[in-house]
Amino acid sequence: MNSPELDWHKIAEIDELPEGRVKSAVAGDKTVALTHVGGRYTAMDNRCPHQGGPLGEGTIETGKDGKCWLRCPWHGWDFDPQTGKPPGGHEDSGQRIYPLEVREDGIYLGLEKEPQRARTVSDVMAETMVNWGIRTVFGMVGHSNLGLAEALRQQEVAGNLAYYGIRHEGAAAFACSGYAKLSGKPAACLTIAGPGATNLLTGLWDAKVDRAPALALTGQVAVQVFGPGAFQEIDLAAAFESVADFSQTALHTSKHAELMSLACKNAIVNRVPAHLIFPDNVQTIEAGEAKAAHPAGRLAAQQITPPPEALARAADMLKKYRRPIIIAGYGARESMNEVIALAETLNAPVLTTFKGKGQISDAHPLAAGVLGRSGTPIASWFMNECDLILAFGSSFSDHTGITTKRPIIQVDFEQMALGKFHPVELPLWGEIGATAKLLRDAAGKPDTIDQRKEIAERWKIWRAEKANRRADDRGRGLNSAVIFDALTRLAPKDAIIAVDVGNNTYSFGRYFECAEQSVLMSGYLGSIGFSFPAAMGAWAAARDMEHLRGRQVISISGDGGFGQYLAELTTAVKYQMNITHFLLNNEQLGKISKEQRAGEWRVWQTQLHNPNFAAYARLCGAHGERVTQPEKLDGAVQKALAHNGPALVEIMSDADLI
Repeated sequence: MNSPELDWHKIAEIDELPEGRVKSAVAGDKTVALTHVGGRYTAMDNRCPHQGGPLGEGTIETGKDGKCWLRCPWHGWDFDPQTGKPPGGHEDSGQRIYPLEVREDGIYLGLEKEPQRARTVSDVMAETMVNWGIRTVFGMVGHSNLGLAEALRQQEVAGNLAYYGIRHEGAAAFACSGYAKLSGKPAACLTIAGPGATNLLTGLWDAKVDRAPALALTGQVAVQVFGPGAFQEIDLAAAFESVADFSQTALHTSKHAELMSLACKNAIVNRVPAHLIFPDNVQTIEAGEAKAAHPAGRLAAQQITPPPEALARAADMLKKYRRPIIIAGYGARESMNEVIALAETLNAPVLTTFKGKGQISDAHPLAAGVLGRSGTPIASWFMNECDLILAFGSSFSDHTGITTKRPIIQVDFEQMALGKFHPVELPLWGEIGATAKLLRDAAGKPDTIDQRKEIAERWKIWRAEKANRRADDRGRGLNSAVIFDALTRLAPKDAIIAVDVGNNTYSFGRYFECAEQSVLMSGYLGSIGFSFPAAMGAWAAARDMEHLRGRQVISISGDGGFGQYLAELTTAVKYQMNITHFLLNNEQLGKISKEQRAGEWRVWQTQLHNPNFAAYARLCGAHGERVTQPEKLDGAVQKALAHNGPALVEIMSDADLI
């Protein structure tokens, strides 16, 4: 019988392995234990048949009989390094010994040609995920997700998705949230069982409360050890029950393509995280003839509109009032063309919530800025002067402070959002863009006051105030008015800006004037550390989506926020993510210090010990520059924005001049 044809792989240099030693060596996808005993090299299976211990990390020991044995590092099982046979009592067959040749240029291992890889249930589910439009995965490959990771790798090799290996699973979830908030589409995050999975929860909660779709893929221990408390086993279905509207375990008997389809559909339709659990031994089950699923025929059009009688009542109200205003919330972000067209028909100022900042350019003659705690006096003035409020996609958060003393027409695609905290004059359930168009048609030619001149006057007053504040200098760092004036002037007009939480974000809301930028934030969760991982997600979305391609990604945070996911700068460098991060360093948790003083508490434990963040950026391989003087700011901003790759500008800022 002819011997099978072998492929030869160089696995070590001559004299690389000393006499009496063993090491792991890799040839293609095969890992072997290479031994050097009695002047002879041998290669055997690296996995101990007991529990899979790595024999290449073991030791060569001499027994009482004077014979050498390879001892497994986990539980001490012994094997003859020449034959692979045990001394007895373990495995009759012993370990497989592979053909080996010692050549002039090294040691070579002979392997039979690899058979075609069998398709697994993980392949079926990964293909289904791609069919549903998920093109990006952020995650960490580990011991309980290797079968699934291989399926994702196959999809990456085929060009169907991009995978980004992060340094902390929390960053993966925030990156998914940022991806979805920008694009409206879900990305996926991959983790191992136990702590890898639980690290996702904060970022997934951020996505859930801000209605951003995401897909969590978590490894799990093997099915046969469910329950007793195996290493890294926790009840993942229970852990994710509150954050994921859909959370299911893939089992041997599951309809695997259908399971992935339901997860994707829940994420997309309900705009929430969905979660799938992959037990280790289920991931590699051969799929046979099972086919991947597609979304065709499973998604309906979303353009629901209010009934005619509700629209007629709205038309009557629009004819009755002369100083209407429009408040655009985050829920209106995909419908702003129709909302602005309605505003132009009504001559109505457009105020945004903080989460809605940037949805209308501040240069538009009807733009009246941000309403609420992070807002401008322009917006609050017009709310006080109005006689009717039209609210689109706003949750009526107490941070926004929409008055209940005026009649309100509220439009939302989410029924529970209508009149959620108090009754409104007219709740309208419908898709926001379609409903805004119907309202514009119903309004006809209303007899409203043209408020454009008043808007221009209020902007003039506020810009003069901002200019006055830019002169403030206590010698303790740059003030926020100066910082955000520079970014207003120098940031690309269509930049994507991820902002963190804290005083830096409040100041961004007040001072930064948006052109056509898209703003991403951790809205209802208000999670510190959001901005940089979210910017990574936004960068990935801009690569995936044609209409976003080429837009500059900017991240803004304080020193406290950036410190949460400091290591992800190395991720950005690894993948050459073109992200420019502006870090306002006041060496404290400034917002918390402010709240302690406001509550008449002593300021306590809010000071931070920081590195030189600019130097850290350079050590990571990014561009880094520190700014301590206002006159140096413009040059540093321009240089960072022009850098092709990750860049960080550390701005030493005054904690009180916000």
